[in-house]
Amino acid sequence: MVEIRNIFVKIITKFMPVQSFRVSKSQNPWAEGSRLLGITLLIGFGIRITAEQCYLIPSTSMKPTLQIDDRLFVDKISYHIGNPQRGDIIVFTPPEAVIQEEHSRDAYVKRVIGLPGEKVEVNNGIVYINDQPLIEHYIAEPPEYILAAAIVPPNSYLVLGDNRNRSYDSHAWGFISRDRIIGKAAVRFWPPYRVGSLYAETASSN
Repeated sequence: MVEIRNIFVKIITKFMPVQSFRVSKSQNPWAEGSRLLGITLLIGFGIRITAEQCYLIPSTSMKPTLQIDDRLFVDKISYHIGNPQRGDIIVFTPPEAVIQEEHSRDAYVKRVIGLPGEKVEVNNGIVYINDQPLIEHYIAEPPEYILAAAIVPPNSYLVLGDNRNRSYDSHAWGFISRDRIIGKAAVRFWPPYRVGSLYAETASSN
């Protein structure tokens, strides 16, 4: 939010000094109106750039929900207001150990499965949350691995790919801390025949 405010202040300072709010009789009201509209559009554009980020899906780890070369708008504002919820598809910077191993700081995209304070476990192809099986209609196939029961630490999340057996995620490298989350996948805008909101898909997962 501070970043948005800074953009707003810079634009106002550059294009609309204090005296410009005083419209003299000699000023053309149409010209002034056009100027105000232009400034409004600039502000809106600046906020949009700050609030959203594009992301290209590079792998099959989130199939069938997301396919290779899908392009997403990532909402960077929602988690300044609320907390990630189970089922959210998030974009995040992986843990430092993963960055060193992969020699890349590329962002990851996975689904939030376990929330802070919850007991999580994967066994016999089923994810358990607080000893209750999690119904998952979005996965490609049941996981073939075992994840020993553990409590999700404060301000951390268990994140898994929908393509459970083809995803490098929390089952391999542990929980992700909240401060590494970039934002929530909001809209798929490419390819055209797959355009749509991802909010509906995440909401139906909860």
